[in-house]
Amino acid sequence: ISTKNRTHNRHYLLNNKKMKLIVQRRIVIFSVILFVGKFIAYYLTNSVGILTDALESTVNVLTGFISLYSISIALKPRDANHPFGHGKIESLSASIEGILILLAGLIIIFEAIKRLFNPIEIQQLDIGIIIIAVAGIINYVLGYYSIKTGRKHDSIALVSGGKHLQSDTYSTIGLVAGLILLLVTKLTWLDSAIAILFGSIIIFTGYKILKETTSNLMDEADIKVLKEIVEILSKNKSKHWINIHNLKLIKYGDTYHIDCDLTLPWFMNISDAHKESDLVMKIISDNYHKNIDFTIHTDECKPDLCRHCRILDCTFRMQEFSTDVEWTLDKIIKTTGNKG
Repeated sequence: ISTKNRTHNRHYLLNNKKMKLIVQRRIVIFSVILFVGKFIAYYLTNSVGILTDALESTVNVLTGFISLYSISIALKPRDANHPFGHGKIESLSASIEGILILLAGLIIIFEAIKRLFNPIEIQQLDIGIIIIAVAGIINYVLGYYSIKTGRKHDSIALVSGGKHLQSDTYSTIGLVAGLILLLVTKLTWLDSAIAILFGSIIIFTGYKILKETTSNLMDEADIKVLKEIVEILSKNKSKHWINIHNLKLIKYGDTYHIDCDLTLPWFMNISDAHKESDLVMKIISDNYHKNIDFTIHTDECKPDLCRHCRILDCTFRMQEFSTDVEWTLDKIIKTTGNKG
């Protein structure tokens, strides 16, 4: 028996999807403004340290538009060619963002080393510092807004983009401190040293984003979510559920797809078995407020499972009840779980 269900009503989901798109549009607009401001600062100062921030802002703009496109695609309903929907594109766009950040970091380090051997006079550094500092504050607020919205609406694109924006702020704090030191000491080599340091930080940020999104693209099991599902099912177990096994969970965009096999008494009719499958879905949906699709296959019990069956008045019982099947994560995800 296969049963599928969405936990949230259409109106609520539609609002969630619209909000993700609205947030990303706002981020793109601000990213373009900050991009222009930082390059003005670089033009005024000739500082390779400020160029570091300006180049990363270029990445912000590019990835902002990529994320906007990916979110708009992810919002499309499932179709014949995409039975699980289009949500996986969010992970793909976040991976592209990680790659671009890595490339930006490498370019920054290259430019910094080149400038170290061919120094250029730095001018109007005080104005440049003010522009970069203001941009850093705006980046932090945008990042917080993006992460908060992304976690609320299960958007990996918004979360990864927000983390990148906030990492910009942390690097900007150090950059501003270094630029102030440069302004005071007039040591031109400090400009390149600052750029090399923060280029390295940017590379590390790109690596972390790429590692996280690659795991999602490879459908790596989310152990934390699986443990939560197992705990919910264990606490709300029906006496007719003899065992649950072959539990699988895949996330596409903001939707979790859960497959499992439910072992029920062999004599149960189709209608009652269907009700038990619906009960599994209802319990998870009531206790785990995410957008979830279910596929539940029912198995009939075997004689050796009588000792785990809590239907004490069963006329077909061949063994006395002994103990429930212990639903641990290892057992519940096994593909051969029809035995105690």
